Amino acid sequence: MSTVRPLHLAAEIATGPGPGPGPGGIPFTDAGRPVALARLAEEGALDLVTLGDSFTRPGLDALAVAARVAPATSRVGLVPTVTTTHTEPFHVQAAVATLDWVSRGRAGWRIEVSTGEAEARIFGRRPAAPAAEVWREAAEVAEVSRRLWDSWEDDAEIRDVATGRFVDRDKLHHVDFQGSTFSVKGPSIVPRPPQGHPVTVVDATAPAARDTAAHHADIVLVRAASAEEAAALRAALQEKARAHGRSPGEPRVLLSLTVDFDTYEGGEGALAGLIAGWHGGGAVDGFHLVPARPERDLERFVGGTVALLRGRGLFRTSYEATTLREHLGLARPLSRYATAGGAA
Repeated sequence: MSTVRPLHLAAEIATGPGPGPGPGGIPFTDAGRPVALARLAEEGALDLVTLGDSFTRPGLDALAVAARVAPATSRVGLVPTVTTTHTEPFHVQAAVATLDWVSRGRAGWRIEVSTGEAEARIFGRRPAAPAAEVWREAAEVAEVSRRLWDSWEDDAEIRDVATGRFVDRDKLHHVDFQGSTFSVKGPSIVPRPPQGHPVTVVDATAPAARDTAAHHADIVLVRAASAEEAAALRAALQEKARAHGRSPGEPRVLLSLTVDFDTYEGGEGALAGLIAGWHGGGAVDGFHLVPARPERDLERFVGGTVALLRGRGLFRTSYEATTLREHLGLARPLSRYATAGGAA
């Protein structure tokens, strides 16, 4: 790579909780389309693809689709949307950890919340709550998920056929987490994920999401009309992250940009120039493409824009790593319980 600060590129291959039911207005009723789109993104060596979802969106569950896409791909990161409102944190983290195993270390999750009464009625457990409240709950879900992923030390599995012992119980740990709306004892029922912690993504477009994003996200998605606005958002998020004790440069900030190449002035070349300029100027760490028509626009993005960026020496020509954390330049975290035990 010729750039000191790597450029990160991602793409959406299924719509999120907006008005549309799916790419091109068609809900995913099977995994054929997302498999094909993920393979296309992998041809371009993109860091990751995101799969949108919501409780009222028709079609297949994004986590289930990602699990189907995993064996059909080998390098691209897979980040389904997971709504933390009304769901059980213990089950959520186990599903994300399982995806990390299925994908061999390429999983992430994009945290989303639910504030609508219609979605609350689907579950019937509690009424809808304001955005600020459910985002605070989402932060707690992110925290307890990391603790549960740590609750199995990396070498907890023994798999000793002779003695019939599968796990070393001394290397499993209770998390004993008390949140504002839930409590979790632990440990997890899934061994520690290959990445240690699957990658956490938060869309910080809504102001209520920004503290959760700064505290817990590895990747934050933002929207901005200018490089100056994007740079200000990135600086504010990283300043909040430092206040939470995080390292400089965390989290990675990607501009989420909807592109329709039939109306995007200047086409693939103009987009390549925009990406090069904003990234080179330090406004963002990368871009998250939201194609208006996935098959058409993602193909033109990979075949045109990404190729042009490679020609400028700004983006990889092939994958240089295996896991999603490695693509992003993020270290694999140690289990907090193993570290504590070692110190003791």
